[in-house]
Amino acid sequence: MKSITLTGTTLSHEQVVAVAYGASVVLDPAQLPKVAATAEFLAEQVTQQQPLYGISTGFGSNADKLLGAHPIRNSRRSGETLLQELQRNLIITHAVCVGEPFAPEVVRAMMVIRINTLMRGHSGIRVETLQALTAMLNAGVVPVVPKLGSVGASGDLAPLSHLAIVLLGGGEAFFDGERLIGADALAKAGLQPIVLSHKEGLALNNGTAQMLATGVLAVAKLEELCDTADLAAAMTLDAFAGRMRAFDDHVHALRPHPGQVHAAKHLKQFLAGSKLTDIAYHLVPRFKSWLPECWPDPSLDALNFDISWDWVPFNQRHGREKFYQRFKPFRGGKKHQPQDSYSLRCIPQVHGAVRDAVAQARRVLEIELNAVTDNPLIFPELEGARNIEDQIVSAGHFHGMPLALVMSYVKAAIPVLASISERRLNKLVDPATNDGLPAFLIGNEDGTESGFMIVQYTAAAIVNDLATRAHPASVYSIPTSANAEDHVSMGANEARHVLDMAHDLGKVIALEIYTAAQALEFRKDMINAARQLAATHDNAVLASKINGAPDPDDAEYAAFMAEVEALRAELATAGEFTPGRPVAAALSALRRHIAFMPGDRAMDGEVQRMVDLVEHGELLMAARAAQ
Repeated sequence: MKSITLTGTTLSHEQVVAVAYGASVVLDPAQLPKVAATAEFLAEQVTQQQPLYGISTGFGSNADKLLGAHPIRNSRRSGETLLQELQRNLIITHAVCVGEPFAPEVVRAMMVIRINTLMRGHSGIRVETLQALTAMLNAGVVPVVPKLGSVGASGDLAPLSHLAIVLLGGGEAFFDGERLIGADALAKAGLQPIVLSHKEGLALNNGTAQMLATGVLAVAKLEELCDTADLAAAMTLDAFAGRMRAFDDHVHALRPHPGQVHAAKHLKQFLAGSKLTDIAYHLVPRFKSWLPECWPDPSLDALNFDISWDWVPFNQRHGREKFYQRFKPFRGGKKHQPQDSYSLRCIPQVHGAVRDAVAQARRVLEIELNAVTDNPLIFPELEGARNIEDQIVSAGHFHGMPLALVMSYVKAAIPVLASISERRLNKLVDPATNDGLPAFLIGNEDGTESGFMIVQYTAAAIVNDLATRAHPASVYSIPTSANAEDHVSMGANEARHVLDMAHDLGKVIALEIYTAAQALEFRKDMINAARQLAATHDNAVLASKINGAPDPDDAEYAAFMAEVEALRAELATAGEFTPGRPVAAALSALRRHIAFMPGDRAMDGEVQRMVDLVEHGELLMAARAAQ
């Protein structure tokens, strides 16, 4: 894997993800002189005995305490100055997070983000300290960072302290699969602990790296899930033999929200080549329970279903003559209506709105990736400044509200995408809404089978859970540091929630695809069975599948049989009814792991495999390759 060069200004989402999952980094040599110059400037200012926040003063509400030249009591570390003790104490007292540790990819993303912002040369960190952090990242030393403890201002103090404390030989870290004391992890990696200099503790722990890292990984995950949700919707549309005109380009040109336009186009790409969408109503039979000898053709005996239509008598066609000139008078699985339900017809509007929320998050996070977010900010280049306060500026770039609010937006969008996915799943299993498919997508000839009934329960439970977690953390500030930090963002909680919720969203989408695959195979097999029957038998055999036929001695019988013959001829001359090529490729990839379910069987292992297939993007890759 190619190393990524960090300049302080060019870090991208994709690079953060690459480092999170193992890429190494290199510090841009052209930028290191600026980093060094700022550290040297800061060291010179320290000698002037000016009150410099977090450098020669305490932190937060202790900012009014100016450090002296000598300790009032003996230093607890031999040879350590008060300025060094200040920075060390900042790290060791702030590393107080609790809970399960973040996954290694989150911590590695935090590390690369922190290194990159320090490369800007406005934080006062020494080159050797920056190199030590880089070496720790490249060596695979991953600090143990518990999940709970940041309020998102002053940045992610506590989590970043857990990251920095390992540099000092403290805390814990993972190395080669072992959880070790920080000093032992460094030693096994061939590294040495460091001693912090002026402001370096503050430079390391004062910033938005945790919320930004989790936000970047969440956005990367959600971008893939938006595409996967489109694939799930496309498979469901094929399973419904849905109507495609609602996705036409000229339709969405009238309401050109970017995500909506993209989603509509994406659906059409996944459904390219489909022979099921926009199929004539009368060609779609509905499911009928299998009975012995329901198929006259031995080649069809293996099917686990029968099919049927209802014939529309002449006396029920009054006022509808033009319709029946275009469509044959047979009602099967597809209702005679010009539009599908919202969960199908409004896919671009709903999926697109979620895409726009994720895109807005990406825009904000991209700015933050190359921003300086610690405090104070150091501007040695302002040589004409009248006072040191003009060059060492206390500001508020650590405040996470820009990230918190955009994560709140995404947080609200996740249950929306999960909800419409679950509604499509429910529509597939409900015989009142699935357009002629079997109840719960199982034959159930003997009344003993539940099929996919409870899959929808699981999806519903996850959707409810996501909805209850969607409340924005950013609206509830709890002041800290004795009210010196009297308004905080809670952005770390917000971004952490979004990352966790993204994984659960993937489970709902996986359940839809699992269900849609079963429905799609039923649909295409039922229509193709009708086609085969029509191609190999006369109209009398096809007529046996039609309910409501007049008696042979009825005056309408000859006209009825003529209409049956027209249906038979149309089916017999039709090509094979197949899903879109990308949908078919995804279905084939799925079937390599999970077979069609002809009768009830244990589903727990299949559900987990399905979740894994979506998590790892296997089905999406198969569909993309077929586009």
